[in-house]
Amino acid sequence: MDQLTIYNSQTRQKEIFKPIHEGHVGLYVCGPTVYSDVHLGNCRTFITFDMISRYLTFLGNKVRYVRNITDAGHLENDADEGEDKIAQRAKLEQLEPMEIVQKYTLGFRQVMAVFNSIPPSIEPTATGHIVEQIDMIEDIIKKGYAYEVNGSVYFDVTKYDASYGYGELSGRKIEDMISGTRTLDGQSEKRNPLDFALWKKAGPNHIMRWNSPWGVGFPGWHLECSVMSSKYLGETFDIHGGGMDLKFPHHECEIAQCTVAHDKNPVNYWMHANMLTLNSAKMSKSTGNTLLPMELINGNNAFFDRGFTPSIVRFFMMMAHYRSTLDFSKNALESAEKAFLKIQDTYFELGDMDAGDINKVVEIKTLEQKAKAALNDDFNTPQCIAVLHELAKLVRTTSGLDTESIAAAQLLLHQYVEEVMGVQFIKPVDSLNSKEGELVNMLINLRQDAKLSKNWAQADAIRNELKDIGIEIKDSKDGTTWTKL
Repeated sequence: MDQLTIYNSQTRQKEIFKPIHEGHVGLYVCGPTVYSDVHLGNCRTFITFDMISRYLTFLGNKVRYVRNITDAGHLENDADEGEDKIAQRAKLEQLEPMEIVQKYTLGFRQVMAVFNSIPPSIEPTATGHIVEQIDMIEDIIKKGYAYEVNGSVYFDVTKYDASYGYGELSGRKIEDMISGTRTLDGQSEKRNPLDFALWKKAGPNHIMRWNSPWGVGFPGWHLECSVMSSKYLGETFDIHGGGMDLKFPHHECEIAQCTVAHDKNPVNYWMHANMLTLNSAKMSKSTGNTLLPMELINGNNAFFDRGFTPSIVRFFMMMAHYRSTLDFSKNALESAEKAFLKIQDTYFELGDMDAGDINKVVEIKTLEQKAKAALNDDFNTPQCIAVLHELAKLVRTTSGLDTESIAAAQLLLHQYVEEVMGVQFIKPVDSLNSKEGELVNMLINLRQDAKLSKNWAQADAIRNELKDIGIEIKDSKDGTTWTKL
């Protein structure tokens, strides 16, 4: 398969990917709401789109990857009423809202770095684009698809549906949605319960507030992504991604806002990563069935008796297709660990191999084509991994590979595991030479720097990565030492 195909959530079918501008790809992904630690479900979404961005780049494209930070306007339960999640956490922790934003934004970036994710090209914030959001609201009002009531502005879903059709992305019909809502007379200022807020009047106790033509208030949650995606990628761009949970109402509302504001379809390909489960049950804070990324890595949790390195966790995520549900369990993670170590061992064995005279370049190139065909088929990473295991078997069963074959096999593993899937190979400690021992010391120094800056996530991650390759570090009042296990 020479052409990349993508499953488009809007059309519910695979389509050949054709960027608007050849060689250039615009990718927008809904980022985190920074009011708490990033959870594993979020991590899967962002690791998925990191892989997608990497592969698009690997194919020779210049990718502009925009991933926002939601630092205002996201209310409790994704509703139009209630308290801003960030302001709520600020009261709980007795901090300013922007202190909460800074704390959890840094934490999010640190976790992404631990999982070897490349930062996006642009990482805009909702609060940094209040003026643009007000401009879009005024434009939507002027075109007759929004109305103001008591200092709040709502999008008229019924009118939009009559003109363009609402629910195309999620497959929902407006008649069914209306019949499924019950709003008592006088309890809402909306014309219709399906209408959503573009701007909300701030109550006297609402901390995050800005001036607007309609009074003091704050933007609706859905608006920021419409504004920032179109500002940085254009009124119509290539790919919009996010978690499956955002398809409705968030992405559906984005489409409506942009269609009215720009009079055109905003996105050519919609992509959605599926959810995570933990031991076959939905992750939920209320039931206690939840796990943070660093808890999984350091083993400090109630579910597993040991930790798993970031490389293993990321590889485990790659072993499932991004559109399928992924269940975290000890058996599944240990299976992923064994599978990854087979490929990793093959990579380092190739580096230490004495060259012979058997040429397998043709077979290796055929496997390379199969690996690429798998990823061209809607980023099918599990099928690609199956091909890499074929390569590992070829290497193990062929003694005397020549120099050209060794180089081709190593390059294939490096490109598809490290470059595209973003999973780092770590050399086993029993084969470290003196120069590599210096690198271990450098990592320990980086860990010390992380501890001094109170970057505990990075410090724990370095400790676990070293442990995974057979190095135990011990902290004492005299400093940090390391020994082979």
